[in-house]
Amino acid sequence: MIRYAIATGLGAACFAALPLYAAECRLALVLAIDVSSSVDAAEDQLQRSGIVAALTAPEVQEAFFASDLPVALAVYEWSGRYNQEVILDWLMIEGRAELLGAAETIANSSRSHNDFPTAMGYALGFGAQMLERGPNCLYKTLDMAGDGQNNEGFPPATAYREFPFEGVTVNGLVVNAADFEGEVGLIAFYRGEVLHGPGAFMIIADGFADFEAAMRRKLERELSPPSIGALDPSKDAG
Repeated sequence: MIRYAIATGLGAACFAALPLYAAECRLALVLAIDVSSSVDAAEDQLQRSGIVAALTAPEVQEAFFASDLPVALAVYEWSGRYNQEVILDWLMIEGRAELLGAAETIANSSRSHNDFPTAMGYALGFGAQMLERGPNCLYKTLDMAGDGQNNEGFPPATAYREFPFEGVTVNGLVVNAADFEGEVGLIAFYRGEVLHGPGAFMIIADGFADFEAAMRRKLERELSPPSIGALDPSKDAG
């Protein structure tokens, strides 16, 4: 059943009106990675190692600590309707030790499922609920990485209507492998149905081998102040 908490949606709207000093952090960032059946074991490892390498890249570390207010980070994996698992629960990245600890947690994680379809709507709903219980930050961003279109359950539009997405930006990391029938419209799907909210943009990885570089570009863009996620849109698809 689709769950929607009106009270929490109102809470998010009220928070938007709070003065800046009330915020615990400047950005609540959730990374969501696709572990559906279209992603094989080697590709999944490229995703995990790519996130670890991107988080610890010098330019991304610099972006994390470019402001006095910290960033809150969480990571989960998703596939079928009821197959979402938290890899890294909310962690306030206040220094290099926390960032390296987050990277180590991701590096040591193991895939929870490998034989379920791509339930994007359910994955988005899970991410919205994670953000809802997360810390109070100036901005909230959910990153959806994936190599396939929604093929189970309700679509993204339903998630955006039924879950608390007010004030949330949803960016995309499209793994454009396009190596089987039905995925040739993946970029259009992300652009038309997944991107959501103020400043939303999309980064395209040329297959899973390019995942690390794409994640690094995306994180640097999202984390760089003063206008998070609002760099030159000509550099990547938006």
